[in-house]
Amino acid sequence: MNRPAAGKLWIVATPIGNLDDISVRAREVLCAVDLIAAEDTRHSAALLRHIGSTVRTFALHEHNERAASDQLVERMREGAQIALISDAGTPLISDPGFRLVRAAREAGVVVSPVPGACAAIAALSVAGLPSDRFVFEGFLPAKSAARRAHLETVRAETRTLIFYESSHRIVASLNDMSQVFGSARMAVLARELTKLFETVLDGTLHDLCTRVQADANQQRGEFVVLIAGADEDADAMRLAEGRRVFELLRSELPPSRAAKVASEITGAPRKALYLIGDES
Repeated sequence: MNRPAAGKLWIVATPIGNLDDISVRAREVLCAVDLIAAEDTRHSAALLRHIGSTVRTFALHEHNERAASDQLVERMREGAQIALISDAGTPLISDPGFRLVRAAREAGVVVSPVPGACAAIAALSVAGLPSDRFVFEGFLPAKSAARRAHLETVRAETRTLIFYESSHRIVASLNDMSQVFGSARMAVLARELTKLFETVLDGTLHDLCTRVQADANQQRGEFVVLIAGADEDADAMRLAEGRRVFELLRSELPPSRAAKVASEITGAPRKALYLIGDES
């Protein structure tokens, strides 16, 4: 790596599983900088040993990023070269780092990417779902009620949806997705990408729920869940049917209750049906 005279912040993508996926350029940068800011220095130690880097590491995580950014930026203003890595993949993608990048840019420090692996993009490349337009949603809320509420906000999204999920929530999240998006919505579950037990399952959300619940091995590891975008014509038909059922029910039930029942029967968004009652 050619070292410029001024300090610099390198945003370095690292492997998401297979350590041999690290790029030649990433290896060079991580062996030449003055300091490596890592999300978990113990986790990153294996990778750094693998590439022969003896550079000192500094823990930068969500709990200390705000306070540590000023310290790191000051070092770069004095000429230090610093690399930022996450536990796996491209930094800042559902990982800490944006505050440091923003502080560095505001201070006039050059920020340069060293591209590489990203679990969301790797999963999208093998999913067989439309990839020309997609939405990355990262991790969903941990509690079911909040998770379902968030899923409702993207229920009508026509672009492919990409989520990250952990092993202890994957079954509950798939069930919530099936309830909100409908059990017939096509989806892909990518697990442990580039690792020994990599699997990519596809089918309807009902199929995936059934397969994962029946196989404990499919509940282990790190997950990317991809959901096919909503069919605009199907959603329009669903809403029209929901409105029809809502009109039939509203003479017997309060609007909020009529909207809830009509939504459960037809799959139409409850809020959209409830608004009809408000407008009447």
